Amino acid sequence: MFELRSRRSRFGVQVLATIIVLPYLAALVAMVTGSFAGQGWGNYAKVFATGVVPTYFLNTVIVAASTIAIVYVCTMLAAFGFAKLRIRGKEVWFWLLLAALTMPEAVLLTPLFVTASTLDIYNELIAVILPLAALQVPFTILLARSFFEGIPTELMEAGRVDGAGIVRVFWHIVLPLTRPIGGAIVVLTLINSWNAFLIPLLMLNDPGKQVVTLLPSFFTSQYTNDQTGVLAAAVITAVPVIVAYLLLQRSFERGLAAGALK
Repeated sequence: MFELRSRRSRFGVQVLATIIVLPYLAALVAMVTGSFAGQGWGNYAKVFATGVVPTYFLNTVIVAASTIAIVYVCTMLAAFGFAKLRIRGKEVWFWLLLAALTMPEAVLLTPLFVTASTLDIYNELIAVILPLAALQVPFTILLARSFFEGIPTELMEAGRVDGAGIVRVFWHIVLPLTRPIGGAIVVLTLINSWNAFLIPLLMLNDPGKQVVTLLPSFFTSQYTNDQTGVLAAAVITAVPVIVAYLLLQRSFERGLAAGALK
């Protein structure tokens, strides 16, 4: 890790970090302040009075947990293969996978809608889970592959000498060493899947299957525009993921640093 030794350099970095953070902090403060305008806590009571908050949160937990499971399994297996196994043409496949990072989410909405309708999974949570997982996998593999490459190959060879197959080597030797990057992948996927908006908006039409990011739209329609309700719903939506990030912040930062430096 780099260390800033002079007081001037530390002060400069602190000023730069403050400048970067201020716009986001200002937006957050404005959202929280606006949510108390008018009726104060009554705005939050109004959100819970809709009766859909528990359902929306349950659906979001299902989507986030399923997405995390899929992304974690696919990332660990693919990163191990790309980093440690001899696979013909793996570099070509790796760069084709990275090409998916250049695809904007909005461009994929129409193909995803057609595919979901064809497979008869439209208006089902699986129609949200699979695209969200697919959009996360390229970046998480890129991050995890760097970490896997830093794991000594001698450890794998020692396991093979002792008679362990490649599956046992991966499960008992390699996977336990990937906890830092695994934690970062879990947190990153949780944030992105919890905050997903476009795909749930497109795929979920049944109110009983919608997610928390659609909760603010409950207070807007053709004839109404309750901004205090929108802001209160936005705060309620953001609180769980903010708390989760604060609790897992150290693991997240450690994993990202490990994946970048390995």
